[in-house]
Amino acid sequence: MHPDELRLRNELAACYRIFHHLGWTELIYNHITVRLPESVSGGERHFLINPFGLCFNEVTASNLVKIDLQGRVVGESAHPVNPAGFMLHSAIHGGVAGAHCVMHTHTTAGSAVACAAAGLSTDNFYAAMLHGRVAYHDFEGITVHADEGPRVVRSIGNAQAVILRNHGLLSWGAHIAQALAYLWTLQRACEIQVAGAALGSTVPVPEAVQRKASADALQFDLRYGGGRDVFDALVRQVDRIDPSYRDLD
Repeated sequence: MHPDELRLRNELAACYRIFHHLGWTELIYNHITVRLPESVSGGERHFLINPFGLCFNEVTASNLVKIDLQGRVVGESAHPVNPAGFMLHSAIHGGVAGAHCVMHTHTTAGSAVACAAAGLSTDNFYAAMLHGRVAYHDFEGITVHADEGPRVVRSIGNAQAVILRNHGLLSWGAHIAQALAYLWTLQRACEIQVAGAALGSTVPVPEAVQRKASADALQFDLRYGGGRDVFDALVRQVDRIDPSYRDLD
């Protein structure tokens, strides 16, 4: 196996364990995918996805499934792929040039905000850092129809934090760590919004302060690692719990 594919398999499997550790799971559903460099895939666009039917803490480097943008398994796999996961993720991997990693969750707080008419409120620390970075896509039903793909890509534009209305959260990044930085920040903003709703009226953050907070949010900036320090710290956490995901080392 190409060393770059081995590295990405281990990083992606670790990320599934991180999601399990954080409680960002939905039985056997939801996905984190990584697009392989074309130097690894012979010029083709291939990406790695979790085997459908396994919980996130059962995902390992070796059982991740390699598929192409049409959902065809590349090589051999004993596991199927969820059509809903394939459609949404392949549309973004194929349509957004910088989307090397795509994450999608149905967390309670994220789904609650996705159902809110006003969307993400601008009244907390984390939401302020996402000023100008969030896109919305209207709900069209279960994401199994290929014709929705181009509309998802248009809705996203350049935004790396996405709220799928009536559905859940999504992020993408130049690598796994950056995508996680966006999703974690969006998830925290949603959690605080949901908790704050019980207290009545909240204090909005002035737009000028939001712009400043977004500009100062260096965890998204690839020049500063794009969240690599946080990702590595979380990998150390899951390694102490169960390093069995690294079964290709």
